[in-house]
Amino acid sequence: MQYDFDTVVDRRGTNSLKWAVGGEELPMWVADMDFLVAPEIQRAITQRAAHGIFGYTEVPGDWYRAISSWWAQRHGLQIPREWILYCTGVVPAISSAIRKLTTPGEKVLVQTPVFNIFYNCIRNNGRQVVENRLVYDGGRYHIDFADLQQKLADPQTTMMLLCNPHNPIGKIWDRTELEEIGALCRRHHVLVLADEIHCDLTDPGQNYTPFAAVSNDCRQNSITCVAPTKTFNLAGLQTSAVLVPSGALRHRVERALGTDEIAEPNTFAITAAVAAYTSGGPWLEALRSYLYQNKQAAAAYLKKELPQVQVVPSTATYLLWLDCRQVRGSGADLADHLRQKTGLYLSGGAQFGGGSEQFLRMNIACPRAQLYAGLQRLKRGVLAYETWWSEQF
Repeated sequence: MQYDFDTVVDRRGTNSLKWAVGGEELPMWVADMDFLVAPEIQRAITQRAAHGIFGYTEVPGDWYRAISSWWAQRHGLQIPREWILYCTGVVPAISSAIRKLTTPGEKVLVQTPVFNIFYNCIRNNGRQVVENRLVYDGGRYHIDFADLQQKLADPQTTMMLLCNPHNPIGKIWDRTELEEIGALCRRHHVLVLADEIHCDLTDPGQNYTPFAAVSNDCRQNSITCVAPTKTFNLAGLQTSAVLVPSGALRHRVERALGTDEIAEPNTFAITAAVAAYTSGGPWLEALRSYLYQNKQAAAAYLKKELPQVQVVPSTATYLLWLDCRQVRGSGADLADHLRQKTGLYLSGGAQFGGGSEQFLRMNIACPRAQLYAGLQRLKRGVLAYETWWSEQF
């Protein structure tokens, strides 16, 4: 079946967070896609809406079976029903787990640069952020395991937030890396909270390894947050699953989600998730191919038209991590300049930590015509910024 990813859909006036911008602005920042969801999901929601009553909803067996089947078939992880807990979102689950499983003043480790909301989840709950900075060699990132071990050995460090695949760099951690992380965290009594929300958005031919599938150390000392929201563009429906293999740990997480009142679904969240995981596979394969082509198109354009901005190679997500260190001027205010002068709204690298002030994050999950419009604004804005900088100094 053919799926249409080329048609530009006007999202203005729909209460879209992403598109709450000026009339001439082009938002390519927050991680949601400018594509219509899979028709199978639209039909399921329409059919449910036709019933006309939307009362309190329980989590049905179909939801558990859909998740278990999806992970077994696509990722080789057998997930018993008892591992799975419902939650309204990955970020609420992370915040709830931090509150329940650590104490105020303790440290939560993140590998930076990383999803900026992680910092909010930690600091807003009275915990301290500790960074294990990823090492960038000018082309790729890797883990500084010596630094990681040192940070994990601190008795005040009691939790690690693992991002796999990693946002914003788009890296899939391999089994060896995950196994070493798991062993170090087990040795130092640090609980791993794995955010694997981007796991289905890998490049064609690329697969991710679930942290819980790597070893017993990883499985019994971890909580994994997953969701159909990034994969199928359902963020507005607020639905996720929390996978907890350890029974003792699962009891505490279940109490946390219940206490925070984030364990009850809305009708359409359940309907959409089941439809996505049972019928959305063909749409996802088409999407992955389209996103990969977007990624290749963006890299080729920048190499030819704007070589001072380099795409950091990635194998997952629809987020480009742009190395702007060769752009003349201060990369710290480049994102603001681009938005003010061209209307292109990207995410500045500083918010992701790890010394990434001279990087930008660009969401390319959009029709190709829209992608090229964004790239042209990027070129125009960077060249104007370099000219302005030269004139100032």
